[in-house]
Amino acid sequence: MSNETKIELATFAGGCFWCMVKPFDQFPGIHNVISGYTGGHIENPTYEQVKTGTSGHREVVQITFDTSLFPYEDLLDIFWRNIDPTDEGGQFIDRGEQYKTAIYYHTEEQKQLAEKSKQEVEKSGKFLKPIVTDIFPASTFYPAEEYHQDFYKKNPLHYKKEVEESGRKEFIESKN
Repeated sequence: MSNETKIELATFAGGCFWCMVKPFDQFPGIHNVISGYTGGHIENPTYEQVKTGTSGHREVVQITFDTSLFPYEDLLDIFWRNIDPTDEGGQFIDRGEQYKTAIYYHTEEQKQLAEKSKQEVEKSGKFLKPIVTDIFPASTFYPAEEYHQDFYKKNPLHYKKEVEESGRKEFIESKN
């Protein structure tokens, strides 16, 4: 059986998209991680529109990956390790619908794997509260403005401060 290259997309909402790029952006088989917006009712939204919480969009990362080198299940594992899946009001200091967690599936297989992984997280006993991460079909993805792309590389000090002050780093370290 050949190990053919199969490129897919994965889209995850994990709160502030600045904090969700780096966890995925360091593995063979990951071709691209783009910060953006999805799920809302405004076409071509701006950051200013999304951050108000009235656009219906969530901040997301969209990952282009080679499934022969990096399976979708591994992306799901990274996603779950970098969020608080019990937070109904956003993520850490970022509050509002635009910062709530979600998995946006691009194929029926991704949907099944996402649902299975969510059940595994629920059964893991790591969390005392219910898992509230949504699972939605992927919809139109809008890349965020250029200054948001690869923020952790462009602004390493600001990025580090954001991760630490938000409570994300401490939470992740306590659960992993």
